Amino acid sequence: MTPEPAPRLFDPELVVDHVLPEPTHEPTVTPSDDPFRVEVIRSKKRRRSISAQMIGDVLRISIPSWMSVDEEKSSVADMVRRFRRRLATHDIDLTDRAARLARTFSLRTPVSIAWADNLTSVWGLCTPSQSDIRISTRLVGFPTWVLDYVIVHELAHLHVPGHGPDFWSIVNRYPKSERAIGYLIAKSSDGDDDPDSQC
Repeated sequence: MTPEPAPRLFDPELVVDHVLPEPTHEPTVTPSDDPFRVEVIRSKKRRRSISAQMIGDVLRISIPSWMSVDEEKSSVADMVRRFRRRLATHDIDLTDRAARLARTFSLRTPVSIAWADNLTSVWGLCTPSQSDIRISTRLVGFPTWVLDYVIVHELAHLHVPGHGPDFWSIVNRYPKSERAIGYLIAKSSDGDDDPDSQC
């Protein structure tokens, strides 16, 4: 049985702009603003899927051995981006933020509100029957007034499920609604698979 190639260690910033470096035995030091290093392992056992897990301060990404360098670069960059967002969500208490906005704008508070990595076509999602809200991790790094708009938008769905006039009159209690909608539309048109402005 042929042994698998040694892990490739590299600076995550290289993923975005450069071809990945050749395998090395010495880990590359990541920039100070990144709390983890990235290790890519090509596996003959892996057929199609890509997996990633954090082990200590190393993000270990396993990819199929057949992937081209360009496919690897794109896939690794996506995983690094997701994990950066996931780590950044730890600094934002959605439950506290939703409770404060609900009090300010006379809205119901959800039973639960949490970040979601898998929201790719919307910025937020509300299940009124369960009083459950999910917020896309793609909002991490956006201005706080945009995040607050999305939360208010989803809180409004606890009162009105659809997007009719009653719903928008509730959403417009938030004074920066129009500005936030414009910001999200601009972000959506930037490409990069960003969600639509609707939530």
